[in-house]
Amino acid sequence: MSNNSPVLVAVGQQVYRDKDASRSLVDALVDASEAAITDANCPGITEAIDTVVNVPFMMEAVPEMRALTTPNVASALAERVGVSAQLFTAGVGGSLPQFFVNRFADRLVKGESEVVLIAGAELLATMFHAFRTGADVSHWTQGGTQASVSLGQNSDMTLPTEGDHGLFEPINVYPLFESAIRHHKGFTLQQQQSVLGSMVSRFSEVAANNPYAWRQQALTPEQALSTDDGNRMVVYPYTKAMNAILQVDQSAAVIMTTAGKARELGIDPSQMVYLRGGAEARDAEYVTGRVNYYSSPALERLMPQALAMAGLSVDDMHHFDLYSCFPSAVEVACDALGIAVDDPRGLTLTGGLFQFGGPGNNYSMHGIAEMVARLRESGEGHGLVNANGGYITKHAVGVYSTEPGAWDLSRRIDRQAEIDALDAPALASNPQGPGVIEAHSVRYEKGEPALGIVIGRLDSGERFLAHTDSSPEVLAQLIGEDAVGVRGQVSTGEKANRFEF
Repeated sequence: MSNNSPVLVAVGQQVYRDKDASRSLVDALVDASEAAITDANCPGITEAIDTVVNVPFMMEAVPEMRALTTPNVASALAERVGVSAQLFTAGVGGSLPQFFVNRFADRLVKGESEVVLIAGAELLATMFHAFRTGADVSHWTQGGTQASVSLGQNSDMTLPTEGDHGLFEPINVYPLFESAIRHHKGFTLQQQQSVLGSMVSRFSEVAANNPYAWRQQALTPEQALSTDDGNRMVVYPYTKAMNAILQVDQSAAVIMTTAGKARELGIDPSQMVYLRGGAEARDAEYVTGRVNYYSSPALERLMPQALAMAGLSVDDMHHFDLYSCFPSAVEVACDALGIAVDDPRGLTLTGGLFQFGGPGNNYSMHGIAEMVARLRESGEGHGLVNANGGYITKHAVGVYSTEPGAWDLSRRIDRQAEIDALDAPALASNPQGPGVIEAHSVRYEKGEPALGIVIGRLDSGERFLAHTDSSPEVLAQLIGEDAVGVRGQVSTGEKANRFEF
């Protein structure tokens, strides 16, 4: 075993159900971090932390909300925990927890850090409750005197015309992928619904037994699909039970070091879970720039790369935690791994974002924490975590194991240039004429179909975005039916284009 092999030695999680506005986001970070410090069972662990990393809060991406928290979050956390440390953060994205674990494994191996604390939190349930009730959150801005080094920059991820057609909202985008997946696989409506209902049911059974889950109710496939009991249709074909829960109050943290430093600190070997492989890649930044809407070229290259770095195969994996903001994200990840959506090993350790909860950028920190706990419990085995940011856009994968192994950077081959070079249709700026549907969805309002969203191809080969007429007769053609491949006429609109069957 190499002394500089990266290991995770401690994890901590918290969930808050009281919507107590006196608890700030930094308080939540401290709670998770102190839980991880306790979990390490090592008297010297706090003093050994020389690097603090914070996963940014969702509100930091919204200018109007950014002022509600301290701009120096990692500094505030370090001060509260009582360490003098290098400070890091990054832009927004659900891929960040695994990205950070991978990047700081690199730093550990190179000797640039010795013990790393990575923490994230979201209190969106409390924040929106405070907005409604007028509760004081002014103290959330307190703490932190030093700026952090930012790893990576924010990207827009949405073109103006995409925004005009509603593609800035994930709830409108992921159902588009679902329609393309259905068509690509040749599913009937009943087959598609069987996949969706069964997936949510299996995830909910995990969440029901997870004390940190926001929603702890096991659902049958029929309940997941039914629009009764408040489970309204949001954007077809996804009911509320198939959408990530954003208004949650949760936090999680991990502590990383090297095998040699862990032994020096006297950490019990049973605490150590090895990071054996890890890599990142991104698909085309804009949704309209994708090669297709049923696969992820980045994940198809990234998954085998991370496994190869670990010297393992997908068949060697005992556990998975696949990013699950919406079912299509899970289906695309499964296809990239070459496993079925009903793989008997299971696809989540938490219960997934649509049952466990989707705490902004930090969900996968909970997935990593659960992976460490599960591998410790079993005493042997391997597991894979994938994290996703944007619209199946930014990806990070980690391979974890109870068995020691080198973090072999020579096995990490950057294939981003290959992904970027893939040929995708150009987006028509003023689409006119005949075209064919590539992907479609229907947004619901007050329980009724209200807006059809279409991505398609003109006969010229260019891609277009459009809305349909909102009449029940037109929307009915996009509900239940597989409308991918259906032809129609596109016309340029003042803001949104129009597609007519």
